[in-house]
Amino acid sequence: MQGDDDILTVALNDSAAGLRLDRALAEALPSLSRERLKSLIKGGRVVDASGTILWDPSAKAAAPATIEVRLPAATPAHNVAQDMGLVIAYEDEHLIVVDKPAGMVVHPAAGNLDGTMVNALLHHCAGQLSGIGGVARPGIVHRIDKDTSGLIVAAKHDRAHEGLAKQFAAHSIDRRYLALATGRPVPVNGTIDAALGRSNTNRKKMAVVAEDRGKRAVTHYRTIEPLKHATLVECRLETGRTHQVRVHMAHIGHPLVGDPVYGRARKPLSEVLKARNFVRQALHAAHLGFIHPVTGNNIALDSELPSDMRELIDELRV
Repeated sequence: MQGDDDILTVALNDSAAGLRLDRALAEALPSLSRERLKSLIKGGRVVDASGTILWDPSAKAAAPATIEVRLPAATPAHNVAQDMGLVIAYEDEHLIVVDKPAGMVVHPAAGNLDGTMVNALLHHCAGQLSGIGGVARPGIVHRIDKDTSGLIVAAKHDRAHEGLAKQFAAHSIDRRYLALATGRPVPVNGTIDAALGRSNTNRKKMAVVAEDRGKRAVTHYRTIEPLKHATLVECRLETGRTHQVRVHMAHIGHPLVGDPVYGRARKPLSEVLKARNFVRQALHAAHLGFIHPVTGNNIALDSELPSDMRELIDELRV
């Protein structure tokens, strides 16, 4: 233990007897998430009144009892806060929804150590981001690709992070993307139920794989408007796998317009893209709906198509 630890003293009453230790502490310390407490317990930072370290989060709590939880001193984030003028679709003291532009990386990684949405959030939220994601991913509950535009939610504290993560895990988040698919999907509306995993030939790519090799992925699509050599579709995600919409639409023979990884446009569509310098997948996270993890309110947000996609659609209209 370090001398600069912040020590929280918890009095467990009779109602905590028999509960898992992490649950009992979470109920007594609502400011700390159960996951955070589980990590603290496993890290040897929870002791009883005699000074004995309690190592097992699943052990039954003894009650009444006095427990000390020793929080390590905060360490500075390695990410630099940057003022990047985020477009905010929704914000309160618990969470924030950003309307991300195409070209912005969500979190720092090799080759993208700054200029990311995390850098912008660190500036905008001034230190109020959930720590569950660690230094590299503070507050980040899910992600969208660098060259995909649209709505993404981040949590300001662990309780909000856990509540949102549970909804993502339960597939109850309403996520709808607008996409330009090459050609005309047949049927015009349908469901793609195909497991996704890493490609055998290129580990940077995802691919449709056998069920026992990947994770189940389900995309519901519907045609919004037929266009010249393309179709505007809405894709509703039942699951949220890496590159899901891009891989699923390519799998049924209609890769996304402009997708540099999973599809290649043919003439004359390729000539239109070149003339417009349209060099990204035409994919936009247009709708995000969820239950607020703290207030319980229904949150439903929509984002307009960015100008590059709007202008491309106008040119491709029949």
